[in-house]
Amino acid sequence: MSHLKASRIIDVDYYAGGDGKVVTSVDVYKSIRALQLEGVTSQRAAAKILGISRNTVKKYWMGDAVPWDRKAYQREASVVTPEVKQFIEHCLDTDAAEGVRKQHHTARRIYNRLVEERGYTGSESAIRAAVHEAKAERKENEVFIPLRFAPGQALQIDWGEATVKLAGEKVKVNLFCARMSYSCAPYVIAYWRQNLESFLDAIIHTLNYFGGVPRSIIFDNARVAVKSGFGAHAAAQDDYSKLAAHYGFQPVFCNPASGNEKGLVENLVGYIRRNVCVPLPQVDSLEDLNTKLLEQCAKYLNHKIDGRSQEVGKMLAEDQAHLHPLPKYVLDISKKAYPKVNRYSTVLFDTNYYSVPCKYRGKDTTVKAYPNRVEIWINGLLVATHDRCMGRKQESLDLRHYLPILERKGRAIRYARPVLNAVPAEFLNWMEKQHLNSKQMVELLEQCLTDGYLAVMQRDLPTPDMSIAKNDVPVLSVDLSQYDKLYERKGAAS
Repeated sequence: MSHLKASRIIDVDYYAGGDGKVVTSVDVYKSIRALQLEGVTSQRAAAKILGISRNTVKKYWMGDAVPWDRKAYQREASVVTPEVKQFIEHCLDTDAAEGVRKQHHTARRIYNRLVEERGYTGSESAIRAAVHEAKAERKENEVFIPLRFAPGQALQIDWGEATVKLAGEKVKVNLFCARMSYSCAPYVIAYWRQNLESFLDAIIHTLNYFGGVPRSIIFDNARVAVKSGFGAHAAAQDDYSKLAAHYGFQPVFCNPASGNEKGLVENLVGYIRRNVCVPLPQVDSLEDLNTKLLEQCAKYLNHKIDGRSQEVGKMLAEDQAHLHPLPKYVLDISKKAYPKVNRYSTVLFDTNYYSVPCKYRGKDTTVKAYPNRVEIWINGLLVATHDRCMGRKQESLDLRHYLPILERKGRAIRYARPVLNAVPAEFLNWMEKQHLNSKQMVELLEQCLTDGYLAVMQRDLPTPDMSIAKNDVPVLSVDLSQYDKLYERKGAAS
């Protein structure tokens, strides 16, 4: 990559290197950050090493700008001869050598090949049993190589599930578990979902917790991290590649069915389930659960692992001494969308509706979705923040966004969903008995949001304003004198 044909990488995603290979902007950014982390102090020298312009190096040197930001049964054994078994072993050996997970021999494919290529006349079930036996024997005879890591070399990460009692109700949470490969120091954080936003957010929290960046992060082949392939042949998801480039670590993916390659963190998942989630923890929020998890991680630092001479906390200090420093700027990992505000003053994101102040109807927005919250921006201004809906076809309506229009349409207060979602029927019934106009009801609703409906109901209200409300139909005064005269005449005539 030392002879790039393009000097400005911000305007393009791919360039041709001197050897004809395709070089992405993320590759260039990663190389610049790597040189800075390795101690190259001269931007001019870095530009010369990489064969790119000094301006490009200057732009990305500190990590405050990124190139991707711009303005997807055995039957008859006799038929399974030694020659058939040899053919089965050959097929399994070929699969292992090719290393393509979704293109491997199934038992049916081996049977069909035996029929077509070797004239096999036995049953398919016999071949299925023989293939199953061959795979089981390979697993039994597998030998695992003991691994050893240097301080600051690697971090192992994994996901696990657990059940907790949230406000008295059993719910399932996803546990992101991380462990330093040298010291075995743990970090665990809970999320509602195992989506891409949670995955990237969890890594950032982990690196901040340990105070630096290891040279590599070891993970399995989950879809949140891998775009294609697996193990040594895996290609990282674009957003994961961007995160790795910004923080300066190398993503490493485990080989299939090789849990030993990240055995430390897999053991951590079980440890957390046994020591934090038994009995079922009773928490009021996800934040409360994460506090308990963090406390357990801190306690583990005093633990001494078999075969180690020091406590985990002391070895963690060695780990931290060899970590790369954190970048100055935190990478924005939000999932973005650009919906327009509809006539109900809401925007649609991921099948769910989120409200904005009613004055923004018809405006274009930028939605930034984080693991547990959604931000809505208009022209660079943050106009609304909501807890992220975890289901589908839900709505999050902030009553404050609708108060100005409710003041003009007082008759809608009793039936408006933003009102019904925010305050109980008890409060609405009480408010109706106070003979208030629209403006006064809106003022009480606003107070209710701040102080709680019980506190508002206990206050001494001012004398009810019996004046005509803005949306009430005025009753005109009528002159009844002529009617009285006619009535008197009728009475006299009778």
